[in-house]
Order: sequence, then C-alpha cells, then structure tokens
Amino acid sequence: MCGRFALLAKADLLSEFLDVVNMEDPPARYNIAPTQPILIVVAGEKQAPGSNLPERRAMLVRWGFMPGWVKDPRDFPLLINARAETAIEKASFRAAMRHRRILVPASGFFEWRRTEEKGAKAQAYFIRPKKGEIVAFAGLMETWSSADGSEVDTGAILTTAANNDIARIHDRMPVVIRQQDFSRWLDCKTQEPRDVTDLMRPIDDGFFEAIPVSDRVNKVANMGPEILEAVEERAEEAPPKKNKGADAPPSSDQLSLF
Repeated sequence: MCGRFALLAKADLLSEFLDVVNMEDPPARYNIAPTQPILIVVAGEKQAPGSNLPERRAMLVRWGFMPGWVKDPRDFPLLINARAETAIEKASFRAAMRHRRILVPASGFFEWRRTEEKGAKAQAYFIRPKKGEIVAFAGLMETWSSADGSEVDTGAILTTAANNDIARIHDRMPVVIRQQDFSRWLDCKTQEPRDVTDLMRPIDDGFFEAIPVSDRVNKVANMGPEILEAVEERAEEAPPKKNKGADAPPSSDQLSLF
C-alpha cells in the first residue's frame, strides 16, 4: 500500500520527466497524507505540438478516491489505494480504469515494518528510487459531484505485490510506471484496461532503496525535511504482518475536504 509519500522536485525537473505543458513550481512536500491535495498528470484534450499524442497536463486532486455514484462521502470509506489485481472488475474503480488513468509523481514513499512483538514500535522507511529524483505511480481519478452541484476531483494510487526488496518491510507497494510507458498508461482512448495490465506489476528489484527514518512521519503535522533523516534501523524481530483490508499509516489525524 501507499499511505504517505513525498514530492520534492522542482517544476523544471517535473516538466522534463513528465512532459507536461502547464507545470508550476510546487512547494517541497515531505509528508503528503490522505485527504490532502496531490499533484497528478492526465492526458489533455489537445494534441501535443508535433505529435499524434495528447498533451499532458498537471492538476491537483484530493487524495482519497470517491466514485461518482456515492451520495454521501461520510458513509463511504477513504480509498487512498486501489489493488491493481482487482481494479478492473471492482465497482468503485471500473470506470476510472477505463476512462481516467493518471500518473502520480513522487520523490519516494513511506512504509512501516510492523512486528508481532507486543508493544514494539513499527520501523518507518523512506523508500526512494536509487537513480533519479522522481518516480511516477499509477493512479486513478474521479470527479465527485455533490447534491448542490459542487465538484471535487479525487484520486487513488494503484498498488501491487511487493518485490523482493520491499517484501521484508511490507507485502504491497505502489505500481510504478516507467517513463517509456507514460503515454500508453494515460491513453484511455485506444488502450483499454486489459491492454495495460502488463504495466501493473512490481517494479524490478534494485529500483528502490529503503532508508530507515524516525517515527516523526507518523504525525501529519510534521512536514519538514527532518522527516527524511536516516536513523539506525531497529532489529527485525519477526516478519512483517500481512495486510487485512485497507491499510493506513500509524496516524489518523488526517484532514478532510468534505
């Protein structure tokens, strides 16, 4: 799963990596949490100059997917992640998989290694690409409309089984889309969900490195660079617990846009 991530790159690097036409300099964000706005990339309506592909555009959405058929968001669970293995068939994500696939740029994500030992603290890690400053996660978006006509753009990050590097920490990880596959993933006009299932697999071993960090990241209020400072890794007493349903990071002090 992915319950916290960071985005530190400047607009010029993001624009070059993602090939977007409207990127503005985003603030450095060290501890992005559910329900907060996140930067995403979508395929635009216009054709890119000198190309037969649509231009890509950046926008902000609420991190917490809300299907269009939901009447009252207070009665619906917060969907920050979608399982890649079931997103095509699941009612909540089926339409978005067909029509609204997105990219979610990040500098890395956080994960926690939990143990069976009673009272033991979870070890937090910042998991970042070994090469390069940005990674693009696969995501889905939906615009939710309220009864009064107001609209909220919402999004979720797709996850898959962890590769060998991440499995010692957690059994799930975000789906990473390689730069050469951006156009195919975003192309919802000619690429149906079944045509992009090969992209929703664990990234190769060796792509990420896991840096042990302190539990400062557990609190949404902690938003400074000290969150990424490496600490001594706690000994691993037992294998990480398997997820049961939707995960959430240790802190529940999240914001709400509803």
